[in-house]
Amino acid sequence: MFAGTHTAIITPFRNGRLDEDALKKVIDYQFDGGVQGVVPCGTTGESPTLDYDEHDRVIQLTVGITRGRGLVIAGTGSNSTREAIEMTQEAEAAGANASLQVAPYYNKPTQEGLFRHFRDIAKNTSLPIMLYSIPGRCGIEIGIETVVRLAEECPNIRAIKEAGGNADRVSVLKQLLPENFEILSGDDSLTLPFMSVGGKGIVSVAGNLIPKEMSTMVQHALKGEWAEAQAIHAKFNPLFSMFLKLATNPIPIKTAMALKGLCDAELRLPMCEMSDAQVAELKATMVKLGIL
Repeated sequence: MFAGTHTAIITPFRNGRLDEDALKKVIDYQFDGGVQGVVPCGTTGESPTLDYDEHDRVIQLTVGITRGRGLVIAGTGSNSTREAIEMTQEAEAAGANASLQVAPYYNKPTQEGLFRHFRDIAKNTSLPIMLYSIPGRCGIEIGIETVVRLAEECPNIRAIKEAGGNADRVSVLKQLLPENFEILSGDDSLTLPFMSVGGKGIVSVAGNLIPKEMSTMVQHALKGEWAEAQAIHAKFNPLFSMFLKLATNPIPIKTAMALKGLCDAELRLPMCEMSDAQVAELKATMVKLGIL
């Protein structure tokens, strides 16, 4: 279901409000670039700064704009199980195709708590669920044994977005999980390493800016055309590295999208703009790569 490239889309703002026209432009740009799906209201979409009405609105708009051209994998995770269930049910009612469920952040539950959290969400929706393990943001990893338990007990938990930077973990997960349980990279620079040991694609940040290139790279890898995939990776890896180096996601990607003319660079506190020197460095890289 999830093989391919799915872009974790930015949430465009203008004058402190959701910019619906820019959101349409961003989403159309993704599907024109050949991605298999979009992920609204994830980390890249500044979900912690969206109020409940905005969160619902972004998902509703994304479903309407997508018009069946690909998957809408709604970011509806929370560190409150009840809240995650409510947001997931609202996304299901809006017509989303699946849900991305991040590990509960800040409160750092035990692995048993994680298991019960995701199990209860899965029981309260018919949507396919993609788990999201990102210990650098959440302070906790969804343990391998926990993922296996969830896959065994919850038929609609179908995939995991891996953003822990560990290809060995992907290898172990691939060995222990059912064949139809899909593993996707959560880091653009690790897409090919993860796919080489059994991953099926990427939930991409860079895809906001270069959807065609990311989609083409992943499709080559899925077909076993590694030389072609590696050539694309080699060309754009400096951009992946720059997104990590300059500032916390989504600051660099939203700035790059603004430079490309796809939205304003407006962020919501506590996220703030990069320095002029950082913007100049990013722009120079984009020019060098032929993006500008």
